[in-house]
Amino acid sequence: DLLQEADGAYDAIVLNAGGYTHTSVALMDCIAAITVPVYEVHISNPLAREEFRHNSLVGQKCVGTVSGFGLDSYRLAVEGILSQLAD
Repeated sequence: DLLQEADGAYDAIVLNAGGYTHTSVALMDCIAAITVPVYEVHISNPLAREEFRHNSLVGQKCVGTVSGFGLDSYRLAVEGILSQLAD
């Protein structure tokens, strides 16, 4: 519901879907249905973890992904978004 409510209210969304990243078709469908760009963020690098984490359903519908930089991943995502909005 929050993603749908954010549609049109914000220029972009930064999303850490946690365990839903690789399991939630519903979340993937929601991201596909809204017009605001969504950026996937992970504190760790999912590709460096268990193999079942290597396929991001959520990431398939996101504009970009930042991962593996700890909490700095959020800042880096916002900096990337601001750069794209300035273009």
